[in-house]
Amino acid sequence: MRYDPLYHPYPSRRSVVFARKGMVATSQPLAAQAGLDMLKKGGNAIDAAIATAACLTVVEPTSNGIGGDAFALVWTKNKLHGLNASGPAPQKISIDELKKAGHKELPKRGVAPVNVPGIPSAWASLSAKFGKLPLTEVLGPAIQYAEEGYPVSPIIGRLWDDGFSTFKAEKGEEFRHWFDLFAPGGRPPAIGEVWRSPGHAATLKSIAETKAESFYRGELAEEIDQFFKKYKGYLTKEDLAAFNAEWVDPIKINYRGYDVWEIPPSGHGLVALMALNILKGFDFSDREKESAETYHKQIEAIKLAFADGRAFIADPRKMKVRVEDLLSDSFAEDRRRLIGKEALVPAPGRPDSSGTVYLATADSEGNMVSYIQSNYMGFGSGMVVPGTGISLHNRGHNFSFDPAHVNCLEPGKKPYHTIIPGFLSKDNEAVGPFGVMGAFIQPQGHLMVVMNTIDFNLNPQAALDAPRFQWTEGKTVEIEPLFPEYIAEALNARGHALKRAGVGATSFGRGQIIWRDKDGVLAGATEPRTDGTVAAW
Repeated sequence: MRYDPLYHPYPSRRSVVFARKGMVATSQPLAAQAGLDMLKKGGNAIDAAIATAACLTVVEPTSNGIGGDAFALVWTKNKLHGLNASGPAPQKISIDELKKAGHKELPKRGVAPVNVPGIPSAWASLSAKFGKLPLTEVLGPAIQYAEEGYPVSPIIGRLWDDGFSTFKAEKGEEFRHWFDLFAPGGRPPAIGEVWRSPGHAATLKSIAETKAESFYRGELAEEIDQFFKKYKGYLTKEDLAAFNAEWVDPIKINYRGYDVWEIPPSGHGLVALMALNILKGFDFSDREKESAETYHKQIEAIKLAFADGRAFIADPRKMKVRVEDLLSDSFAEDRRRLIGKEALVPAPGRPDSSGTVYLATADSEGNMVSYIQSNYMGFGSGMVVPGTGISLHNRGHNFSFDPAHVNCLEPGKKPYHTIIPGFLSKDNEAVGPFGVMGAFIQPQGHLMVVMNTIDFNLNPQAALDAPRFQWTEGKTVEIEPLFPEYIAEALNARGHALKRAGVGATSFGRGQIIWRDKDGVLAGATEPRTDGTVAAW
C-alpha cells in the first residue's frame, strides 16, 4: 500500500476515553502502552509514569532524552508532592568564561548550554519514594524498544527531519555523534521505518540496575566527563556527583473553587498562575468562549504574567521577590487594571521553540501523576555521548547573558525553566493531572485548558482540541489554522497583530488530561497535534 501518513483530507474526531482501573495519556502510543503494562503487572501510577517516561526517551527522541530535565506532581494518599529534577549549570562555566571562548551570547547548541541532566535522578527518586515495582522491571519496555527497534510514528518522523536539517547546518566535529545515532546511513529514519539504539538500551539497563548511581557517580558519569574534556566543554563528573533531584512544595491559586497547582520556580508554572489570578477577577459566565472579548482578556493577562515572569523568575535561591507576593490578590488587581480595550506592549524576552514530552497517569488506588521531561528545542544541544544513546539537553540557553539580570548565568545555578506539569484539585480531592508541552506555549496552554474546563465546561478532549493562540512578543499573537476568522479580525481591530500559522504547525503544544470523578471513573484525553493516545484499563 502507498499512502502518506501525514495527509489528512477529512476532519477527524477523538472521543474522551473512560476507564476505572488505570490510565496513561501521552504523546506516543508505544510509550502509553508501556505505562499501562506496569499497571497490569501490579504497579501503581508512579511506576506507570516512569515506564512511560523512559520509553519516550527511545520512541520520541525528537523531544527528550536521557540527558534532559524533568518535573513531576504526584498525588498520593490525599496529598500532592512536587519533584524538581532540573540540573544546575556546571561549576566551571560563567559569562566571563564564555566570552573568553568567543561567545557574545549564550549558544543554543554544542557543549556550552549543557547543564547537569536530571531525568535519571527523577526516575530513581520517584521509584524509591512511591514505586511498587523494581526499576529494572519498570524500565524493561524502554530497554526492549531500544534493543529491538520500533517504527517511527508520523509527527515524530516529521520532527526528526526538522532536527536533521538543523544539525546539518552546525559546524564542529562534536556533532558527528548526533548523526551516528539519529541519522544512520546519512539520513533520518522515514515514518514507519524501524530505528533502534543498542547503546541507549545498555545505558537504560545500567540506570535501572544501579538506580541511576552509574549516571551520576559511576561508569556513565566517567564517559560523560571524558566526552566534555575531549570537546572542551564545562560539565564534569564532579558536577554530576553533586546532583540529586529535589522534593519541593507545589504552589497554587484558587480559581473559581478549584485549586490549580504548579511546580515552584525556577520553572515558569508561576506565569500560568499569575495569569489565572488576573483573569479570575473577570466574569466569563455570560460570555461565550469564542468571543473576541474572551480572547483579548486571555492574551493581555498572559502578556502581563510573562512580563513579570521573565523579570523575576530564576533559581529560587537567587530570586529577589517572593512567590507569595507575585500570587497575591493585590498584585493581581494591580495588573488587572492595566487591561483595557486595546492591546498592551509589555517587555518580556523573546520565546524560543520547544522540545518536550508530557504524560499523565492514574491508577485504581487514587494515585495520579503529572510528569514532564525535555531536551529543549527538539534534540537539545546536539551533543550525544558516543555509544550510550545519551542525548544531552541545552537548558543553559535559557540563562541571561546580562550579569545584572536575576536569571544570569552563574556556576551551580539553575536557569529559568519552561517545562511545567499541572494538576487540578477541588475541596482537597484530586481532579487530576494536565499538561501542554512546548516551551513558552506551556503557561498559555495551561491557562486555556483550565479556562476551557472550568469557565466553559468543555470535556477534556474538547478542552485540548480547541484552537489555540500563542503570544510571542509585543503585540504579536500567532493563531492556529482553525482559529475563527471573525474573532481574528476583531482582535486585529483592538491592536493585536495576529499571524495565522500554517497547517501542521507544531508550536502550539501537545497536551494530555486525566480527570477523576467522585465515583472513581477516569476520563482521559490526548490531542491531534501529536501522535498520542490514551491507554486505559
